[in-house]
Amino acid sequence: ERPPARDPFTPPAPPTATPRVGDRGDAPASQGNDNVVPLPTANAPAPRPSSATSGPGGIRATVMPTATAGITAIRAADPSFEPIGFTGGARAAFTAIVEAFAKGDTATLRSLLDGPTFSSFEAAIRGRVERKEKAETTLIGFEASDVAAAELQGTNASVTVRFVSEQINVLRNADGQIIDGNPNEVQKVIDLWTFRRDTKSSDPNWLLVKTESEG
Repeated sequence: ERPPARDPFTPPAPPTATPRVGDRGDAPASQGNDNVVPLPTANAPAPRPSSATSGPGGIRATVMPTATAGITAIRAADPSFEPIGFTGGARAAFTAIVEAFAKGDTATLRSLLDGPTFSSFEAAIRGRVERKEKAETTLIGFEASDVAAAELQGTNASVTVRFVSEQINVLRNADGQIIDGNPNEVQKVIDLWTFRRDTKSSDPNWLLVKTESEG
């Protein structure tokens, strides 16, 4: 399941609210399965975006060419879906999930992840507790949150967002000694997260169903 510290999933403390990924930047809720909980740090070259749209704070938010057809299909099923607005909600969920995972806040995670993904995260947290390890993460900010892939299978819409963020990740043992990471080192982390939602559901939220690292 979860590796040690060098990934945004050994990090911090959760947010005050439980943002969920939605088209307007609020939250996720839907069903999905193929979950992978590996989110190690990666420094990979960014693929060329289809446009240079900047979000709040200069954060790049674009629809990659690889996602264009899928976005068209999703919009046909749900005309209210707006991909760039969706990335704002995805960033809020990313922040909440990364921080909740580091803190071991399973209540927050349960509301943002689908069943299989939650089980993987919970197992990783349980292992950390058994080893008496403590994860600390500081999410400095985002460089980009581009829609890298999208598809519609039946009524289920899946959107993969490519997050480029800067983080400080540290893992300490029971004695408080650092066993991984560096509190003075800012890392660029590139992750691909997939969110899913049933377009026929009255619930506008999306759930995280898969995570992986690029590079």
